[in-house]
Amino acid sequence: MSDLEGRVIVVTGGAGGLGAAICHTLSEAGATVVLTDVRQEQARAMAGEIGGRASAHVLDVTDERQVRRLLDSVVGEHGRLDGVINNAGTDVTLSIEELRVDQWDSVLAVNLRGPFLLSKFAFPILRRQGSGHIVNIVSTAALRAWANASVYHASKWGLLGLSHALHVEGRPHGIKVTAVIAGGMRTPFLLDRFPDIDTELLQDPRNVAETVLHVLTVPRESVIPEVMVLPMRETSWP
Repeated sequence: MSDLEGRVIVVTGGAGGLGAAICHTLSEAGATVVLTDVRQEQARAMAGEIGGRASAHVLDVTDERQVRRLLDSVVGEHGRLDGVINNAGTDVTLSIEELRVDQWDSVLAVNLRGPFLLSKFAFPILRRQGSGHIVNIVSTAALRAWANASVYHASKWGLLGLSHALHVEGRPHGIKVTAVIAGGMRTPFLLDRFPDIDTELLQDPRNVAETVLHVLTVPRESVIPEVMVLPMRETSWP
């Protein structure tokens, strides 16, 4: 295994939670981190906290023009693109009857259209280089189901399928694609919406970030298409 010295990696949703943990971890391993988020001030603050290896960029992952412009600017500035971490995500926790059509569309746009756009426009860059890695942050919601989460399940099951399809397409060109299936984490994504949740049943997002680092540093001749990271005490998984 090797560190990430010299590699340029884009992280979506990097201003907080798991995204911030990923940016910290990859920067510490030597990567140049392109931290993107729709929240401008939070992104700048996080990049400042990380230090010189990180830069902040405003990005709406659902906007095709913004995605293309971001990737073009990364290559223009750094001369290369070595990885994309599709981490940005959202959810609306409502029953199917309460869920509005625009809410359905919004969650799918961030959780599924976003990774599609980042991957679509990163692929030709990585193919020309003959190397690169796309990591999709999925969820155990791609492998099980619970009530009042239909759109989140649909988006994450779709992202897992997209990830495996891209893995097949990318391998002949030296492009690695990995789905990191994460169990519950102590991040605002859960804690802000479910304040009564037992945090002892959740994991530190840094643990998932370390898993992302691991899959990025597997020797070039190998790839990990899928890996799951669960809290040891999570009660809803066998």
